[in-house]
Amino acid sequence: MRVLCSVTGSPSHARAMLPVASAVARAGHQVLAVVPAALTHVFAGENFPVRAVLGPIEDILRDQLASGELTLDQLTDATVMIREFVGGPQVTRNVGTILPIAREFRPDLVLRDGTECAGMLVAEALGVPQVSVPSGGGNLVDPVGLVDHLNRRRREIHLPEQGPDALYRHGRLDCVPHRYTFNTHDVPPAIAYRQPDTVADREALPSWVSELDPTRPLVFGAVGTALSMVLDAPPQPGLEDTPPMRDPAEGLRAIIEGLGRLDCAAIVSTGGVPLPDIPHPSNVHVVTGIAQPLLLQCADLFVTHGGYNSIRESLRAGVPMAVVPQFGDQPVNADRVAELGLGRHVVEQTADGVASACSDLLTDRTTTGTVRAAQREMLALPHVDQVVRRLEEIAAGAGQVHAADQADTAVGAGRG
Repeated sequence: MRVLCSVTGSPSHARAMLPVASAVARAGHQVLAVVPAALTHVFAGENFPVRAVLGPIEDILRDQLASGELTLDQLTDATVMIREFVGGPQVTRNVGTILPIAREFRPDLVLRDGTECAGMLVAEALGVPQVSVPSGGGNLVDPVGLVDHLNRRRREIHLPEQGPDALYRHGRLDCVPHRYTFNTHDVPPAIAYRQPDTVADREALPSWVSELDPTRPLVFGAVGTALSMVLDAPPQPGLEDTPPMRDPAEGLRAIIEGLGRLDCAAIVSTGGVPLPDIPHPSNVHVVTGIAQPLLLQCADLFVTHGGYNSIRESLRAGVPMAVVPQFGDQPVNADRVAELGLGRHVVEQTADGVASACSDLLTDRTTTGTVRAAQREMLALPHVDQVVRRLEEIAAGAGQVHAADQADTAVGAGRG
């Protein structure tokens, strides 16, 4: 089996693809990944080729505004933003980039991240199935609301129009049990597998973590990697009047100062976000980055931005969450965490708000019990290697259908 993997977006999208792509390669199948250059490092050391051929994430927003399909006033609406990110004019350009590579590679199956639809249209052009992998933004995609956008893209590349069921016609993957789904629309149940505990087996925690006072609760705070990508992006023509995003440094300040007011040991990862020179409380250790899945295994509470990958890692480790969302799907995820009883949505993003939510959660046995029950269901899911068999069946089944269609056509021609 030959599997083409297409990824766009932030490093978390690539990290969600990595375990599945690696499992397919371990099973002896041929894998080829097409990604933006900024995401190639996620696949470093893997035994399959990676082609850095897709454009950077900031180009997508610029193209959406230039096309007139998105206006500045719509940038604050997460649902609209996701729809344009998934179905905007960049999809046509990416199809033009991926399709020649795919024709040479001849895939039997396309795996795409949940917000990457060029891979889906490439699969349609080649007559092979496509399956989506976990994605936070993908959870906000409305198949019905997206259909007009995707059919516009299909017309541009001379493909027949499809209905909303085409998005998940051959299935989708996820790392949470169905009852804990974060998908906001009516979509087919996912083929679920266990969230990997880490995507880098050689990672380790710094030795100073073992020296923290074990009698005090350990609280971990992090804001993810997508924010630093947005902040590092050069100014884009036409975006000068874009409404400013909430300053992530202020969110980090609130987390650091809030945790400093608690009787805990705290570690806060900035994810590369520039942090002004502010005093760090003695119980708060500020780092640029740390092995998050490993640290969560020994944490009592996770103060998170609410990215979907971080939520899944927290559930796998059985750690309650205080969610301090920043943008995109994160506010919706924060509400869902609260709805499921897995933590709190910190609406008041101040030091007082963070301290109050964390203080409550550290003594909230009901939330801890709910998270531990979710953890057990997460750990009962099959290993990602077992998903490969399902993917083989999907690829073989589609091939059989395609062959049957050809046979029917030949028979009809003979009878005529």
